[in-house]
Amino acid sequence: SQLLGRLKQENRLNPGAGGVAASGGTTEVAELEANLPYEGYYQGGKFQFETEVPDVYNMVPPKVKCLTKIWHPNITETGEICLSLLREHSIDGTGWAPMRTLKDVVWGLNSLFTDLLNFDDPLNIEAAEHHLQNKEDFQNKVDNYIKRYAR
Repeated sequence: SQLLGRLKQENRLNPGAGGVAASGGTTEVAELEANLPYEGYYQGGKFQFETEVPDVYNMVPPKVKCLTKIWHPNITETGEICLSLLREHSIDGTGWAPMRTLKDVVWGLNSLFTDLLNFDDPLNIEAAEHHLQNKEDFQNKVDNYIKRYAR
């Protein structure tokens, strides 16, 4: 697809390189798969993201949804993602801008599992509160989700 070509060009990635693989069909939708770091809550998980690039890209951000069920403070169990660079308008200036690329989106998605993991401003409030109340039980639930949904 055009999206897959654009992603390869922008990221200078071959499918599977750098922990991310992309596959596309006949539409402007691609699935990204992230193999996450060997540390942190989500180690060993394989998470798929659907990325839809609008006709007016890159004036507006792509639409991204997590296809893998996950227990995460910034991703709902139905796949909505809280990542400022995916917002068309952002008060703090970290939202989408025309100079951003799909490479930035891939970086942002990977960062949601490491340095941008945010328990203080969650989209999935229940997951954030679970972490606050019992970190060990939170880790157990994350591990259970990875075993069931992210292999």
